[in-house]
Amino acid sequence: MTFKTSTKMTFKHTLLGLSLLGLSASGFAQTLDRSKLPADAPAPQIKIGKPESFVLPNGLKVFVVENHKLPSVAVSLVLDREPLFEGDKAGVSGFAGQLLRNGTKTRTKEQLDEEVDFIGADLGASPTSVYGRSLSKNVGKLFELMSDMVLNPAFPQAELDKLKKQTKSGLASQKDNPNAIATKVANIVMFGKNHPYGEQQTEETVDNVTIADVKAYYNTYFRPNIGYLAVVGDITPAQAKTLVEKAFGSWKRADVPKPTYTAPAPIGKTKIALVDRPSSVQSVISVVYPVALKPYSQETILASVMNDILGGGEARLFNNLREKHGYTYGAYSNLSGDRLVGRFRASASVRNAVTDSSVAEIMNELKAISTTPVTAAELKQTKNAFGGNFIFTLEDPQTIANFAINTARYNLPQDFFPNYLKYVDAITEADVAKAGKQFIKPDNAIIVVVGKASEIADKLKRFGEIEYFDAKGNPVAAPQAAKAVPVGLNAQQVIDKYIAAIGGKDALMKIQDMTVDMTGEVQGNKLTMTRKAKSPNKSAMALTVMGTEMMKTVSDGQTVSRTLRGNTAKLEGKEADLSLAQGSLFPELTYAANKVTSTLDGTEKIDGKDAYKITNSINGASWTTYYDANTGLKLQSTVMQQGPQGEVAATTTYENYKEVNGVKIPYITKLPMGPMTLTLTVDKVEVNKGLTDADFKVN
Repeated sequence: MTFKTSTKMTFKHTLLGLSLLGLSASGFAQTLDRSKLPADAPAPQIKIGKPESFVLPNGLKVFVVENHKLPSVAVSLVLDREPLFEGDKAGVSGFAGQLLRNGTKTRTKEQLDEEVDFIGADLGASPTSVYGRSLSKNVGKLFELMSDMVLNPAFPQAELDKLKKQTKSGLASQKDNPNAIATKVANIVMFGKNHPYGEQQTEETVDNVTIADVKAYYNTYFRPNIGYLAVVGDITPAQAKTLVEKAFGSWKRADVPKPTYTAPAPIGKTKIALVDRPSSVQSVISVVYPVALKPYSQETILASVMNDILGGGEARLFNNLREKHGYTYGAYSNLSGDRLVGRFRASASVRNAVTDSSVAEIMNELKAISTTPVTAAELKQTKNAFGGNFIFTLEDPQTIANFAINTARYNLPQDFFPNYLKYVDAITEADVAKAGKQFIKPDNAIIVVVGKASEIADKLKRFGEIEYFDAKGNPVAAPQAAKAVPVGLNAQQVIDKYIAAIGGKDALMKIQDMTVDMTGEVQGNKLTMTRKAKSPNKSAMALTVMGTEMMKTVSDGQTVSRTLRGNTAKLEGKEADLSLAQGSLFPELTYAANKVTSTLDGTEKIDGKDAYKITNSINGASWTTYYDANTGLKLQSTVMQQGPQGEVAATTTYENYKEVNGVKIPYITKLPMGPMTLTLTVDKVEVNKGLTDADFKVN
């Protein structure tokens, strides 16, 4: 159990504070002692409607919270099953949850969507829940639609096929995402692959899932006797009971399996789990370990308050790594309770050069939470944030529904949630220090790092033994260093070898223009990219998603424009220089004409291959290219781009070279697209078709 926290004041609170100051400014200034913090007000009394409850003959437990402030009703169904280990069919429960909303035996997905929209309702499902909300005048229809979803799912094969395709596309995009890799490896090293919290969904497990598997999951776990149904809003208990009995009275009960799992082994001493990502200029750091912390207790609330002081917004980790040292744009921690096993995680993304320093500061803060006294200001700020967020969430009927359900599920005292702010208010500085000693274990943690091993591994050894993993979480041997650069070899010789490898200068010069059509997928949606180039240095690229042009870049050899969703702007400065230098038919042929300076900066391993690293620059703009030391072919190019959290490396990968008109071109190109990687495959190549200057007109 975790509670979201924030230290930001709302605009409403700011106005209230200003108005209070204006009421008696002169008298207030005379009596205010600014050397002391204002006295804490007592925790406000939280009034949460007490639910009326009843149980259907099939075992469905129902809770009704009557609230007539707004003419709306929210209905929440939660199935209280144990976590599942799904093995070679990992993901089947997720598909089952999604398919519940994709059609019933009496309504297609389109018909269901239309009926939900017609009454202005919300209706959703997950592997263990169904949720709906509507105006109170339409609550009868809402129950009808929910009942149809829960009791009569159709599980259409076509919808499963679509979901599997989308899922595989998403998994492919995560393969080279350092944050996704860090999360995956952290879960594996904490829990193991044979634990529900450590197993991983893969393209293979997705392919293994069938409609029969989905139906088996539904028939096994969608049973009323493990169900909790909360009805909250503008409705009386009598009305709710009539609707519930009609909607779910025919739902059949059955025994539901209760699997058990071996608890993860304690971490004896801190060690490093390192994933080598040679193209990374940043390291993703995660300090993790499992925690024995049950959800929904005063201990959980104390642990959440302590963790917020450690790693909440603008808390100790943030202030240390960002404000004091400037290592990162954000550093945070999370401590969550769970009925099976909880977990702790502290994380940050930092530059390679300060990876070990950042780990040191994270570990220092973990130790300090139990040894450096929490100040009154820290505790007061955190309590205020908890209180504000808690009160704010009470505006959502879903929150009240969850209170009712969780009180029953976890056998909580009836006053647990009404007294939540009292529990928070009673926490002292000594309590925080005690919780820090109990739950923060820097000497028994796994430090997961995804980054460039050749630059960071040696410096990380001081924190513990290093174990290497691949991006799938499999143990691997330490990466071998690339072979040294042969004596006398220079950048131009590497570039000349590349030109020879793809066909030679004479063959390249015979090509006056080229058009390459490529296709790919983003979350199941088809994407096409067309690249055109004309000798000596004109280029154009258009990116289209589902028939709509999303982006277009055009260069006439002198200027460059980019169009994003209909808005066109000329590129300037470094961005324009990079585009002009890289946009010609065969950029390496025109480096000299474009006054590009290239330097051989050693060798690196790229996907296990020895590669020469060439740093190119023009007018202050730079990019890095990697060429296979054996074949001479271009493997990758990397350029630094400005992202929301500072500069990030954007790496393009080239694979599967094939010959076209005597010249080899890569038939697979992998491009960065935000947190995802887009894989494009060549469909068609046209050479010397007479492209004109009109194809490269800059608007």
